[in-house]
Amino acid sequence: MIIVGIGGGTCSGKTTLTGRLEKALGAKYKVAVINMDTYFRWMTLYTTAPFTGIEYVDHNHPNVVDLDKFYAAVEAAISDTSNNVVLVEGLFALYFGKLREKLDLKIFVDLGSDQRLYRRLKRHMAHGETMDEVGSRYLDTVRYRHDEFVEPTRWYADVIVNGSLDTHKGTDIIISHIEARIL
Repeated sequence: MIIVGIGGGTCSGKTTLTGRLEKALGAKYKVAVINMDTYFRWMTLYTTAPFTGIEYVDHNHPNVVDLDKFYAAVEAAISDTSNNVVLVEGLFALYFGKLREKLDLKIFVDLGSDQRLYRRLKRHMAHGETMDEVGSRYLDTVRYRHDEFVEPTRWYADVIVNGSLDTHKGTDIIISHIEARIL
C-alpha cells in the first residue's frame, strides 16, 4: 500500500489531480480517497481581516479540521488491507505532522495567487456568490491564511506539481512512481 498526500492552496488543482490519479489507478488497483474538506467543522471559527476589520467565517485555518474524525478516516483507509492506494487531499494535507509521518509520497500543487483567485471566483460565483463577496473574502483572509499555513507546507513535499498546466505529464510521472511502489 502507498499513502499519498496532496496539498496546495485554494483552487490550485488538488481535487483535479486527485481525481486523475483515482481514475487512472482505480482501473487496476483499489484506491481510497479522503477529501479533507469532508472533515471541516463549518461555521465554527471566525477571523477578522487585518486591514478591513471585517469578520469572516474562517475556512482556511487548520483548526477547522475535525482531527479526530479525519484521523479515524485515514486510519480506517490504511487498515483496510484491500486498499492499494490511499489518497489524502486538502489544504492541510501536508500541514499536520501526524499525517505527514504516514505519507509515502507528499505532493504540493502549486498555482499562482492570481490564478487561484480567478478559479475561486468562477467556482463561488457559480454557487451564487457575487464577485465582490468572493474577491473581498479572498483578499481579506484567504491569501493571508495561504501564506501563513499552506505555502510553508511546500517544504515538506517530495514533488511539486504545476497546477496551471492542463497536462497529464505530471500525473503520469506520479502514477509511474506509485505503481512502482505497489509492485
